[in-house]
Amino acid sequence: MPDSSEAAEQRRGQRLLFVSSLFAVLLNFPLLAVFDHEGRVGGIPVLYLYLLLLWLSIVLLTGWLVRK
Repeated sequence: MPDSSEAAEQRRGQRLLFVSSLFAVLLNFPLLAVFDHEGRVGGIPVLYLYLLLLWLSIVLLTGWLVRK
């Protein structure tokens, strides 16, 4: 039977796997096609803004999960 630290590591691994799967779906073509149009937000193309915010959220969420 695993102790509490091993169980915590296993939960962390499961959460990181879920986060990577979620962002793989969010970076897949059908969803990217939704943001691929001529619109701009603050002068920045919507697709670029989506990718930048998604990348930032991947970094922050992964960092938070690893430190937790």
